[in-house]
Amino acid sequence: MAKVLYVHAKGGPPVGYALPRVAARAEVHLLALSELSAGSAARTRAWCASAVAAGCAEADDLVASITSRAREVGADAVVTFSEYAVVAVAEAARRLGLRGAGPAAALARDKRLMRTAWERRGIPQPRFRPVATVDRLRNATRQLECPLLLKAAWSAGSTAHQIIAAPADAPAAWTRSREVMTESARLGYAELHVAGAGEDFLVEEIVTGCAGEWFEGPGWGDYVSVEGVVAQGVFRPVCVSGRMPTVAPFTERAGITPAAITGEAQDAIVALARRAVDALGLEDCGTHTEIKLGAGGRMWVIETAARFGGAMTVPQIEEVFGLDLVGLFTDQLLGGTPDWPARALTPADARSAAGSLVVLAVDGAGAPWPRRHLWDSTAVVRSAPVGPHSRLRVVEESSLPDGAPVPVYDPAAGANTMAALCLLSADRPQTVVRDFTALVDALPDLLPLHATEGARA
Repeated sequence: MAKVLYVHAKGGPPVGYALPRVAARAEVHLLALSELSAGSAARTRAWCASAVAAGCAEADDLVASITSRAREVGADAVVTFSEYAVVAVAEAARRLGLRGAGPAAALARDKRLMRTAWERRGIPQPRFRPVATVDRLRNATRQLECPLLLKAAWSAGSTAHQIIAAPADAPAAWTRSREVMTESARLGYAELHVAGAGEDFLVEEIVTGCAGEWFEGPGWGDYVSVEGVVAQGVFRPVCVSGRMPTVAPFTERAGITPAAITGEAQDAIVALARRAVDALGLEDCGTHTEIKLGAGGRMWVIETAARFGGAMTVPQIEEVFGLDLVGLFTDQLLGGTPDWPARALTPADARSAAGSLVVLAVDGAGAPWPRRHLWDSTAVVRSAPVGPHSRLRVVEESSLPDGAPVPVYDPAAGANTMAALCLLSADRPQTVVRDFTALVDALPDLLPLHATEGARA
């Protein structure tokens, strides 16, 4: 039986979902770069022939650790679904002579390299400047047109985003973004292969989106992601996922599969995603490409990644289209030629719809909740105002335990301040948008008050 080294780190689809699907294809050996949650540790190890922790290896030491462990277990493939381990795993696979994202993996991780590669190919994107110091940030604010968005080059989950409305805002934005990256690293949400990655930033102009011209129904955000895979250097699109509007500054609230976009509009989106992915020179990896949608058919590529979409994007695709991306990709890494879709799937190909909602302490307009609450998954599932044919679940592995305080939303920290992740199954994409909109409005009434609020009352 083939053997796979599964490198676990934070981010990506829940390990409790992905690992069993790898184990269905091969003998799995787990290398944990991040601690497994208490609730999933025993179940996860039950799927594995062996399980070890990597300790505190960093940068090249991490690649050496992955390579050494792969040789010890005789791995025929090395896989990760974590944003933070993609580059290290790609380099380890290269050293081992195994299939992987290849030497260009960093171009799909470091936003500065990514944007530069696209600039050379004339791919539409927001104007940007790499910045490494506050002085360079000040200079960039004079070269670009405000408002600007400052973001960390190696971040994920909309962390460390700061809007710069005028050049005078630059020093405070720089300080706050660096603070958030330091805190993210403490929480384990940081690049594992590059030492000092939290010091790397870029700043970009904020382009204006226009969801209404693209979607067949209200309530959608003005950007999408094209989910796909690169197989032996060839991009294979799978589907297009939609979003609800972000929470200021640009924190994702919900992802929905499929996006309610069809025909020529979807074809144009997928064609741009293909250009963006092809420009990076990837070999074998999942892809997740975000594209901003503007008026008059205009589009801008925001970023792409050499891995599948995070949160519940992959489970949603399996539920909606019947495609086990994790299993297919495992076959790909093991030298097979799995039956990837011949074209990007559309809403007409879907048997249902699904979406994942990040629970943040803000209302539908993005305003903070006026009072503190405790997380209670049972109350949410029992009383959520969803449609009669919709099914709501809480993703335990990605949620706080019941009774924990819901964090106060911090615009700079983004998804680091989430309380939970909810998964909804419904008949069609517009139902998911409607149900999530109602749920966001209802959450403060469904959740118990924090003790300090009761005392205050």
